[in-house]
Amino acid sequence: MPGGPRIITLFSGGMDSAAALFQCLEKYGRESVLALSFRYPSKHNVHELGAARNILGYLGPEAPPHRIMDMTSCFGGSKSHLLRNGGEIPDGHYAADNMKLTVVPGRNLIFLSVAAGLAESLGAEKICIAAHHGDSHIYPDCREPFLRAADETIALSTEGRVRLAAPFAGMNKSEIAAQGKRLGVPFALTRSCYKSRQKPCGRCGACTERREALASIGLVE
Repeated sequence: MPGGPRIITLFSGGMDSAAALFQCLEKYGRESVLALSFRYPSKHNVHELGAARNILGYLGPEAPPHRIMDMTSCFGGSKSHLLRNGGEIPDGHYAADNMKLTVVPGRNLIFLSVAAGLAESLGAEKICIAAHHGDSHIYPDCREPFLRAADETIALSTEGRVRLAAPFAGMNKSEIAAQGKRLGVPFALTRSCYKSRQKPCGRCGACTERREALASIGLVE
């Protein structure tokens, strides 16, 4: 990566972040992209990281560099059903209020702060996050006001050297799926399920939303 990356994209291994990564690769080229994943104590994190590695393996020589940062201690005192020390992941539709149990306080704020520091250190101009409108009902750190404020904060903290890109902020999951299909995202390699099991449950909100989005572009798992 001569001269360092131009853009760092947050890459969990899920549908949305995979589509964002492929979009960045299309726009900037692999030499200018760094995929950034986080290790943290969510129930599904080990499966997400496995999916991220599989997707990069699928890309082969076209895969960008990949960095995994260990953020385990940052969430040691956090309370959420998404975390390993929390309660059961609720089943049902993603838009249901019980999915608020999966909110991890400050997660995107923490991730973006770390990504901003890394971007400034490496000379990258942008950070890309795949937050989308479908997440906004449940997750406050996926809403457009937060993303705009985060962009401004990152710009202020880096004297304008780093900005935040959120290309899917106004899109729903089906629109992202369509974009991913156009870009050639291998959706079968991505991970959506929130539960700590090897095989996706098919019942949690993340699985339900995934199934609906893929069905909208003619894919059935």
